[in-house]
Amino acid sequence: MSATVAAALKKAAVYILGDEKKRGKLVTAVLSAAVGLLLLLCAPAVMLSSLGEVGEEAQVPELHINADDFYSSLDSESRQRLDDIRSAGNDIANAMDEKGVKVQTIKAQLIYMSYFEDVQNFNAESYANLFAVAPNDSDLIAAINSTYGLEIDYDEFVRTYTFVMNSTLNSYMFNDAGSKNCSDLAAWAENAFISGWGYKSGAVGERDESDRIRYADNAGLVLGYLNYSPTDRVFGCDHSTLIYTEQGSLDTMPKVAGLGLFDGSKHGIYVGNGEVVYSSESVGYVTKEPVSNGSWTSWCTYEGVDYPQEVTDAIESVNEDSSSEN
Repeated sequence: MSATVAAALKKAAVYILGDEKKRGKLVTAVLSAAVGLLLLLCAPAVMLSSLGEVGEEAQVPELHINADDFYSSLDSESRQRLDDIRSAGNDIANAMDEKGVKVQTIKAQLIYMSYFEDVQNFNAESYANLFAVAPNDSDLIAAINSTYGLEIDYDEFVRTYTFVMNSTLNSYMFNDAGSKNCSDLAAWAENAFISGWGYKSGAVGERDESDRIRYADNAGLVLGYLNYSPTDRVFGCDHSTLIYTEQGSLDTMPKVAGLGLFDGSKHGIYVGNGEVVYSSESVGYVTKEPVSNGSWTSWCTYEGVDYPQEVTDAIESVNEDSSSEN
């Protein structure tokens, strides 16, 4: 989003939020495509808070609008509308979890909040099923448009979704938030790619307040996961150096998402389906590509990350083969 567009959106948001009458009707209007997009771009914290994703004390960057104060300022009709949105958001979250696509919860809530104002007899379970069966986002949007008679523009959706995802860290990505494990490391890497993180030396995933973008350098993509607390939603500093062990050549690697790939200088995270995610200094952002496209020569494990028995068995097998050769 250009600085000119951002400035224009900010002015519009200040105008709307600064007028008591307009502010009182804001939630009713938010589900229209134009105003919904405006608020999602300028105030993702407030809107996602209404869906239970961001804490109650979250504030809109620069506008400093507290979510509780925002709610209190609304008239009864607008409060009811916001309560209805929150209720639908919770139903969607539960249905997405039941369908095994919990990681896409924010996406589902965002689409509902932005485009479903005129949809009648909404059913969260059938809606979640569309996410479960769609092979990609393009097909998903096409299926949603067909099912609900909508006209969601795919490119507009991608821009909005990327911006919102970059504004927060998706708590739904973690399968086991209480541990550091390879499955969640892979989800963390996928999230960084989907959210459009940039490359910056020394960064580990925190958001740069000057340009509102999250950054990570190559090692920082893993260190960020190790240092981030999903419960407290803050980055710690327990891991300052990436400690890894090269385990063997790629032909000995078990196909377990969350294993590290190494080419002698940079690290990548295997995310399944023959693909790797890494933060690239040369291209300037977190990217994803087929493993076969890169110069990866070995696979590795990281200190602080738990791995399943399949990985332990593969390491023992590699060590046994190495010993027999000697």
